[in-house]
Amino acid sequence: MSSASDAGAAARARWLRELHRWHWISAALSLLGLLLFAATGFTLNHAAQIEASPVVVARQARLPAALHARVDASARPPKGAPLPPDVAAWAAGALGMDVAGRPAEWSPEEVLVSLPRPGGDAWVRIDRETFQAESEDTDRGWISYLNDLHKGRHAGRAWSAFIDAFALACLVFAVTGLLILKLHAAGRPSTWPVVGLGVVLPVVLALLFVH
Repeated sequence: MSSASDAGAAARARWLRELHRWHWISAALSLLGLLLFAATGFTLNHAAQIEASPVVVARQARLPAALHARVDASARPPKGAPLPPDVAAWAAGALGMDVAGRPAEWSPEEVLVSLPRPGGDAWVRIDRETFQAESEDTDRGWISYLNDLHKGRHAGRAWSAFIDAFALACLVFAVTGLLILKLHAAGRPSTWPVVGLGVVLPVVLALLFVH
């Protein structure tokens, strides 16, 4: 009888060690992400109270005559085609905007390149008749930048892949934590009431107060 009990205790100890290992590994991998998403969850929830002071930089310039034929009405690029490399190089110098390879919206009147990013946005517009160019760059600050990272807004594929990996690490962290609670629950009577409160409270709030 004791041998069976000893075997059960040994198996339990092995499971507990393995769960603790995966729990701390997932915690370490998701630590910075948890801090970032918790902090930005607060700032997003209080966005109306946290005022941003956008900084807007506007520039104007005239496209050189040598480049007129690249964007005038005779140019018929495919939909979403970027600005020609020589025009993009000019825009980088004259307007301070890196538009190389960025999709552009071509209409009979103008070419517009949108440059959204976390925490701000920018655009470059070239009139196809007058060849007057203008740009505007808006920076909404660090809080807006971090909020946009939280939402994955205009953050690119690498950040999107990070969010997927972070979500997986959080799942491992939560599931291993729940299993560790289960293994310790017999000696801690308050375990399941506290877990139940953590599950029931948001459900009740959502059902009663979220409309």
